[in-house]
Amino acid sequence: MSSQQPPEEPAYEDRVYRSPMAVVTGVLLLALIAWLCGDAIVRGSGNAPWFAAAIALLAVPLIVAFTIRPAVFANDDRLRVRNPFRLIELPWGAVDAVRAGYSAEVLAGGSKYQLWSVPVSLRERKKASRQQTKQELSRRGGATGKGVQGSSGPAASAEPQRAQADQVVNELRELAERGASRAGAQGGVRVRWSYEVLAPAALGAVFLVVLLVIG
Repeated sequence: MSSQQPPEEPAYEDRVYRSPMAVVTGVLLLALIAWLCGDAIVRGSGNAPWFAAAIALLAVPLIVAFTIRPAVFANDDRLRVRNPFRLIELPWGAVDAVRAGYSAEVLAGGSKYQLWSVPVSLRERKKASRQQTKQELSRRGGATGKGVQGSSGPAASAEPQRAQADQVVNELRELAERGASRAGAQGGVRVRWSYEVLAPAALGAVFLVVLLVIG
């Protein structure tokens, strides 16, 4: 009688990590481009409408690429990193490390891939470190000066403060550790260039150069 292994738990829905501030900035910049270039296209004279169209064609994809597009998708099997010009798919079995120094990055197959949507703020990290130090001092003071009653206050029970990027990296490390041995988490790293961003930006650049030459 052959023994059957229990079925593997299914991978859950992706966790999505992106920078809200970058998205807001991108939306505002797109609104500004639409206002300035739209006005030049509608009311401009001579070559102004053509220049405005070329600038919009060049600027819009780049703004989207560096602000709205970046995101990190993670589930039990793999990590997908959507950077400005590339889409990187990394099964957890191929990931060597996830770390946050001056930037958040993942190491796999001898290469390093930056997580654009998880910006590292040294200021936020220092602030979190100061708050954690204050909490630790408060716990020690409560335990030594006020006994059990003082050590059960909100400061003593609060979780250690961490910067947002460090929290995200810690969650990704946990997912990597849990998923590395899953059957669905095996395979190599796949990288795809984002031609849907590069093509219109290149077309806008060529259009603008042509206008400058003939203008």
